[in-house]
Amino acid sequence: MLFNTALFGVFFLVFFVAFHFGARSRGAKLWLVTVGSLVFYGAWDVRFVPLLLGTALLDFWLARELDRSRDERRRRLLLIVSLTANLGVLALFKYARFFADSAHGLLTMLGVAVPEPTFSLVLPAGISFYTFQSMSYTVDVYRGELKARERPEEFIAAVSFFPHLVAGPIIRASVLLPQFERMEPPRWEQVQRGYLLIAVGLFKKTLADLMAPVADGLFRDSGPAGALESWTGALAFTGQIYADFSGYTDIAIGVALLLGFVLPPNFDLPYLATSPVDFWRRWHLSLSTWLRDYLYIPLGGNRTGRYRNLLLTMLLGGLWHGANWTFVVWGAYHGLLLVASHLLAARFPGLSGAATPALLRQMKRAGTFYLVVLGWVLFRAENLSSALRVLRGMHAPAVASDITYASVLTLVLVIAGLGVCHGASALAERTGLQRRPLLLWPAVATCMAVAMAIGTPGQSFIYFQF
Repeated sequence: MLFNTALFGVFFLVFFVAFHFGARSRGAKLWLVTVGSLVFYGAWDVRFVPLLLGTALLDFWLARELDRSRDERRRRLLLIVSLTANLGVLALFKYARFFADSAHGLLTMLGVAVPEPTFSLVLPAGISFYTFQSMSYTVDVYRGELKARERPEEFIAAVSFFPHLVAGPIIRASVLLPQFERMEPPRWEQVQRGYLLIAVGLFKKTLADLMAPVADGLFRDSGPAGALESWTGALAFTGQIYADFSGYTDIAIGVALLLGFVLPPNFDLPYLATSPVDFWRRWHLSLSTWLRDYLYIPLGGNRTGRYRNLLLTMLLGGLWHGANWTFVVWGAYHGLLLVASHLLAARFPGLSGAATPALLRQMKRAGTFYLVVLGWVLFRAENLSSALRVLRGMHAPAVASDITYASVLTLVLVIAGLGVCHGASALAERTGLQRRPLLLWPAVATCMAVAMAIGTPGQSFIYFQF
């Protein structure tokens, strides 16, 4: 069930009325969230509802046993069971074929004849997100940072909460569970901001879908790519993925606000970043902080092997996105960028900080944006050879015959789309706008009108594949 469809509009209208006017008690609201979220998830593929339920119930029971036990060996065993179960399910559905194909390719290269893998598994929607959310709960309880819940519907509701279920943000139990305890109705400011975020999110999704054909055309071709074509396609995907993913996040946060729940932001104008470190403080914040708290710091963080930990964290973060060597290389690439960024900041401390001259700051933004665009080529390409083809094209000399009116106009429109997307994101981040209804409601109406007039209902979001 996609956010940008009439079906979701009907579903949410019914759910909204039932939640605010039908379910009176906290318990009734909890069950409504649980059942409604499972219905929402079942609309994707009802076969995987038991997997979602089983994941949540297992971690609920393990966390409760963790909380009750004082035997450290038993507590460690319970945690290992949670980690093994969650990562095992994720590995089975998402990576089994990838590892089998990689092993087959390696053995074939070594001259060992083995049958080619033929099995195929359907990837359950949102599995990368809800396994991380569920698993982090048992880790938090093990660390003593969170008290285990005694009511299963409370935890199931938090894991399966439909606004963030399929493509994030990755919401930790420590953020949602206290809100489920209070179950407070939304304030008027939250309602206004919710409508604004939903409208801006649908508007950005429309922008993403307009840029998609330009990016698809570049990465679908197999022949040599010229400089203008390569840059146009790469910039189109740079705009598409930001507009698509942040648009989904805006809608998710907006829908949650209309129900009275506050989800943390997932983006902070990432293409204004002045360094790779700054970029990851602005892009997919829920994943960045999850990897920091549950992988980077346990590996040693800044205390021991800082750069090794950074590289390993980003490598696994890349693999989290998909079962393809392009994602592994993309993660390693960003890991190396982070290491280089930290080394440069330590060597030249005057180049960073609030006192950086304006011109230097803009140069750093341009350089960071360039590096990020190169990374998106790896992210979008079907394979490494396709990525290399585009990267070579981006750095090839421009050919006069490639520069036509249509190609230049396309590039100008793509750059304009990037600017409009940035402006829409900045608009959504202006929390003071809801206190100015003469500006708020025209902004909402304009975004909705554009989305309804030129948007394509039912177009899937990019991060649904992860």
